[in-house]
Amino acid sequence: MKKLHVFSFYERYQAELLRDILAGEGINCALRNQQLIGAVGEIPFVECCPELWVVDDEAWPRARMFLDAWLKNDTDTAIWNCPQCHEELEGHFGACWRCGAVRDEG
Repeated sequence: MKKLHVFSFYERYQAELLRDILAGEGINCALRNQQLIGAVGEIPFVECCPELWVVDDEAWPRARMFLDAWLKNDTDTAIWNCPQCHEELEGHFGACWRCGAVRDEG
């Protein structure tokens, strides 16, 4: 088993989402420290963060590629304007929350 990524306390759900994405790609992963947030103070806080581990070491490079691509897309927060109602939206939205128009990728 090989550690792929350490998430912050607030990224627990992202860790679960990424584990599911990787499972869909045939990469078996395990999440560790999911429930340790309640132990902060009793044990060092750095040991309480959720960790994503790849079970098969040979799948780690492929999992790393998926993780890097996912994190790159997740940080793309360029603001865009809806082509229909001109609402200003954050980059992670693929459609306008106001009118439902799909983001123009061009």
